[in-house]
Amino acid sequence: MATQKSETDELAAQIEAIKAEMQNISTTMGRIAEKGMHRAQDKAFETKESAEEAIKQNPLQAIAIAVGLGLLIGILTRR
Repeated sequence: MATQKSETDELAAQIEAIKAEMQNISTTMGRIAEKGMHRAQDKAFETKESAEEAIKQNPLQAIAIAVGLGLLIGILTRR
């Protein structure tokens, strides 16, 4: 009977250890995801700034590209 009790206690301790490890993994994954999100936001901001600068330097080329893309999308969505 004592063996069954000690096995039950050992199993309960292992379950608690697994719960704690899963909590640590969850916390770590949350931090990694948050860092990735911040990096993506920073990259998007840099890309936006770069695009704005390119448009300011070449406004006619930017308009021509926008018109060309609009026509291409219009042709593709008609079919």
